[in-house]
Formats: sequence, C-alpha cells, structure tokens
Amino acid sequence: MSSQGDSTDQEVGVRAELAENEGYAQRPKCFSSTLQECLFVLTATMAIGQQSFFQGAIVGVTASIGKDLNMNPAEITWINAGSSLSSGAFLLTFGKVADTFGRKILFIIGMGGFSLALLIAGFATNAIYMDVFSGIIGLFAAAVVPPAVGALGAVYEKQSKRKNRAFACFSAGNPLGFVGGMIISGIASHEYNWRASFWALAVIYALFTVLTVWTVPADGFAKTPMTYEAFQRFDILGQDWLAGDAPDGWKTGYVLALFIVGFFLLVAFIYWQSIAEHPLMPLWVWKDRNFSLLMVIFVLGFMGFSAMTFYISLYLQELKKLSALEITLRLLPMVISGILVNVACGLVLHRVSNKILTGIGAAAYTAAFLILSFMKEETVYWAFIFPAIVLVVVGADIQFNVTNMYVMSSLPSHQQSIAGGIFNTVSKLCNNLGLGIATSVRSAIASQMIPSTPAIRPYLGAYWFAAAAAGLSLFFVPFLTLGTQGGDSEKAEEQSVIIVENKFANGKGAIPDSASEATPTLGTVVAEKQ
Repeated sequence: MSSQGDSTDQEVGVRAELAENEGYAQRPKCFSSTLQECLFVLTATMAIGQQSFFQGAIVGVTASIGKDLNMNPAEITWINAGSSLSSGAFLLTFGKVADTFGRKILFIIGMGGFSLALLIAGFATNAIYMDVFSGIIGLFAAAVVPPAVGALGAVYEKQSKRKNRAFACFSAGNPLGFVGGMIISGIASHEYNWRASFWALAVIYALFTVLTVWTVPADGFAKTPMTYEAFQRFDILGQDWLAGDAPDGWKTGYVLALFIVGFFLLVAFIYWQSIAEHPLMPLWVWKDRNFSLLMVIFVLGFMGFSAMTFYISLYLQELKKLSALEITLRLLPMVISGILVNVACGLVLHRVSNKILTGIGAAAYTAAFLILSFMKEETVYWAFIFPAIVLVVVGADIQFNVTNMYVMSSLPSHQQSIAGGIFNTVSKLCNNLGLGIATSVRSAIASQMIPSTPAIRPYLGAYWFAAAAAGLSLFFVPFLTLGTQGGDSEKAEEQSVIIVENKFANGKGAIPDSASEATPTLGTVVAEKQ
C-alpha cells in the first residue's frame, strides 16, 4: 500500500510539474540557447525603444542645442516633433514591408540606419540640419519597430506566461529607453557637450546592429519577391494619404490650410482602406470594441505623457537652471518605477483582470498630471515632481503592456508586423498631437502674461491639458470587457476562441489580405479544440 501511495504521489507531482511547464511554455525552437533568446528579447526591446532613447537623449540638452545652433523655440520643439512625426507617418508602411518582403533584413537596416543618422546629426551646424536629421532618425526608428514586433509576435505565437514575460520586457523599451537616453545624454554632455550624447547613442546602437544579425531568427514565412505584382499589393496610395498630414504652429494662414487638407487626407485614407484589396491597415480590427476602447484610453493617457515629459524637462532647464546631469538624476526614479512595473505586469497579466489594470493605469496618469498642475516655482522636488514621475510611469507601462498584448492577439501571425505598426503608429502620432496641443496651450498662456505673472504659469497649462486628457480616459474604462491575458495553454486557447469570435461577430466573416487562408475561422478553432 505504501509503495502504491508513493507512486500515486509521485505521479501527481509529475503532472503538476508538467502543468506548470505547459503554462510557462518551452523555449522556442528557433533559438539554440536561452542566452540567444534573452538577447533577442533585449534587441527587440532596444528596437522599440529607439524613439524613446532619442527623445530622452535630447530632452536634457535641448536648451544647449538651441543656444549652440541659434534655434528659436519652434525650431527646438521640432527636434522632438520631427522624429515623432516621421516615425508615426511611416510605421504602417514599414509594417507592410516587413510582412511582405521579410522582417530580419528590415530589422538590420533600421538598427544600422538609426546609428548612422545619430552619428551624422551630432555634426549639426544649424537648425535646418538638426531638424531634418531628427526626421531621418524618426524614419529609421519607424523602420525597425514593425519587424521587431512582428518577429516577437511570431516567435511567441501562443499565449503563455513565457510570452507575457517576454512582452513585459519588450514593453519596457519605451519608458526605460526614455530615461536611459537621459542618463547617457546627461553623462556625455556633462563630460563633453551635447554632440557627445548623439555619438554615444550611435555607438550603442551600432553594437546592437551587429547583435541583431545573430539573435533575430530567420523569417518563418514565404517572402514575396520584389516584383510589380508585389508592389501592386503594397497600397502606395494609402501611404500617400496617410503621410499627407503636416502639423505646425497655428498663427500663419498656410498652417490652417494644411490642417484642413490633412484632415481630408486622413478621411480619404480611412475610406481607401475600407475598399482596398490589400490595405495597409485592416479596418475590421477596429470593429472589436475592446480593441477600439483600449486604443482610445491609451491615446488619451499617452498624449499627456509626451507633453509632461517634455515640459518637466524644459521647466528644470529654464526655470531651475539645472544641468543635463542634474536633470537626469532627478528623473532617475522613472527607471526604477519602470522596471518594477514591467516586472509586475509580466507576473499579473494572466492573474488579474486587465480591465482593472487599465483603470489603475488611467488613474495613475490622472493623479500624476494633477499633482504637477498645482506646482509652484518654489516647490520642493520630493513633494510634487517625484511622486508625479513615478505615477506617470505606472500609468504608461501598465497601459502599454495591456494594449500591446491585446493588439498582437488581434491579427494572425503573418500580419504581426502590421499589428505592431498599427499600435506604434497610433502611439507616435498621439505623442506628436499631445505635444502640439500642449505647446499651443503653453504659447497662448505665455502670450497673455504680464510682469507679475509667475513664470511657471505656461508650464501648468500644459499639465492641466494632460490631466484633462487622462481624466477623460477614465470614463471609457467601465465599457471594457477584458479578462486576463496569457496563462496556461487551455485558457489561452479559450482566449483565442473569444478573440476570433469577436472578430467574426463584429467584422466581415473573412479576414482581408489573405489572412483567412492562414488564420482558422471560429468554426475551425472550435473543431480543433474538440
């Protein structure tokens, strides 16, 4: 009896271990070792963080760049806005390129081009030179994000705890990249000058370009030859309409005209995508209520995030007269907060309702911006800025993780780069939109100031805008119907059924762009499950 009992206990233990392993998932077969897998995730994280690294690097030295190159305030703003705009305008294009002609080669080109553009930008001699190369830097940042997201989504195709943790690390690229760029820039500019910040970042990405060749797996799908037929599937007209928007200041007549033209081009783009045979952006994904709500909530919060990070840095430079290194030290808690939040997300996405997590993120955003809105010039750092920068990272990282995971589950494996392109296009364009609105608010307040008006008043206007946008996002959270994401294979399979069911209940019943051939229908999924 004792022997039989021991055998039963042993069998139960083995089953428990197998169940745990099944939920965690095995290392993908495309990697020869765990080291290669970890370096791949790190490389993908550096790819998604390219734009953030650049913005973090310039945020502490914008005043120095402006002084050295004799730039006016509008030209200084375009260092940041130019890279975000060019990145957002071309993300969908590069998503289509990656899924059509191959991800790995575009990944390598994007990493190498970003490094080279940074190197050349470090030799800037005037405002036009700097602003143009900021746009080129954004272009290469756009080129690398879709293949990075697509490769990650293809490697970790099935829902699992391993996928949750890989995507949590990947999602850390944006917030940690921003602060990492500030640290590198702060040290380099303190020891040398602002140009050294660009060159230091160029060296780092040159090393990761080499690493990309080894760590990124070969494309696991049949690449389309570069033929005339392939370019017919590319939807060049849709790209032209998408890239037509050109935001600027509001005081001159041509700006309003371009804004109106840009609006109609955006409408034309959406209409064309609804009738195009091979669209850049499959519109049926927006018919999923959770998808649309998550994107709206993310946009409203991230608009404020971009405005806050830019103007808190400018406040520390212009009003507090701090050096780049001193600014870096004061914003360093964002790194620690970002690491902790992303680790926590990797552990709880499959345990806690993602609706609750999204609500926590929106509340953290709103609280952070409200704290800064009541700040005064003599304010103590620990009372206002410290809690605000910690909370804003909590909001950004939670919402980035939840939204990114859901978006990547909304398109089939052969369209993962397009999925990444959709998400990152929205994030980059809302980043630019948020900064543009905040700049307009700040300029409007500054133009009406009298000598007795506190110098901090225009900055508070930007923070109030951020608080209003984040507060609005709270009203959309109750309408979400999200549960958990990831977990063991059985739950993941059920989630896949629900996601496909949502697509077919709200969509056309067939996935455009040949996806119906590669992705099982609801009936097929259920049949396989049985």
